[in-house]
Amino acid sequence: LGWKFYDADDYHPLENKKKMEEGIPLNDEDRIPWLCILHDILRREDTSRQDTILACSALKKMYRRVLISGASAIETNQPQQPGENPALKILFVHLDGPKDIIAGRLGKRRGHFMPPELLRSQFDTLEPPSAPENFITVSLEKSLPEIVLEIESAILQG
Repeated sequence: LGWKFYDADDYHPLENKKKMEEGIPLNDEDRIPWLCILHDILRREDTSRQDTILACSALKKMYRRVLISGASAIETNQPQQPGENPALKILFVHLDGPKDIIAGRLGKRRGHFMPPELLRSQFDTLEPPSAPENFITVSLEKSLPEIVLEIESAILQG
């Protein structure tokens, strides 16, 4: 697509990486500042009219709201005030699949700070996207070319 790509894992603070390396799951207090950094990146790219893809485990609805609206998403549930930055338009792609497929892929990863043992905590935290969120669900049981084609089709359809 020629879009800018970011891997959210590159933006975890050292403390988060150390926790995960030790097999300790992250909590909301660990994730919210990280998600705010990611929101700021997306906001910057949006301001410069740069289409962007962010690979990110936005496991909870609240996390996805932070990506869309920044810290204000957790500070208040009030409607947006005039003059505030409008919410970002984001299509979330929920890659869905059986735990054994995901565990197999995690097991093949080398040099990553998140051990496969934390997969259970991610499933425990997961709140799959639902209406009115802007999302598609793509099965990880498909081939990589099929997954990419499905995501590209959804993006191009707007």
